[in-house]
Amino acid sequence: MNLLAIDTAASVFSAALGTDRGVWHFETDSGMRHSELLLDTVDMLMKKSGLVPSDLDGVLCMRGPGSFTGLRIGFAAAKGLALSLGLPFSAFSTLECGAHAFSVWPGLVVPVIDARKNAFFYALYSGGQRLCPDTEAAAPEIARSINAAVSGPRENRVLLTGPGAETLYRELPGPSPFITVNPEFRRGNALFLLEIAKNVDILNNSYVNAGPEYIRKSDAELNLRTSKNFGF
Repeated sequence: MNLLAIDTAASVFSAALGTDRGVWHFETDSGMRHSELLLDTVDMLMKKSGLVPSDLDGVLCMRGPGSFTGLRIGFAAAKGLALSLGLPFSAFSTLECGAHAFSVWPGLVVPVIDARKNAFFYALYSGGQRLCPDTEAAAPEIARSINAAVSGPRENRVLLTGPGAETLYRELPGPSPFITVNPEFRRGNALFLLEIAKNVDILNNSYVNAGPEYIRKSDAELNLRTSKNFGF
């Protein structure tokens, strides 16, 4: 199948086009410029692959968690393409994609996204299997979850990866000699999104009505609730 994958969940933007003839990929640490780059990048990947939009069989994006604005941009573009071309659309967990490359790691894998406000989005994986749902928590709570999940010798048994890995490592309480930070933690996940989609029948599992997984409510929602509580 010809699948287009879009990752706008964090500051590193990536997009990948997978076909039977090969994979074309683009990635850049774009900050908040995803909306400026996305459509031009899709057009570039199409030209490099020799395909046109009507050749696509499906469109993929990150379900979240991640940047509220980034997720909305990814969903808008992916669902817009899918609906306009009559294609299946699927979205996958950002943290699952972050852990995918380390399914053979001999221990615990913790994909992490900095959620700001002294909190992180994270999940725990071992042997490619998810151990807990996508969760938002502060560093001390994550440390407790890691300690509870690790068994046996601890040397180099825990791998932190993802755009929040280094920040979380600095904030974990006490020395952490058994924790390793993936040196390439700031990477996009569009390629892993393609890999995960290979094991899913997206042609018969299209989620065109799905929306982003935020986990935390947005500042706008929290402010609205506060205003209502005070009768504004």
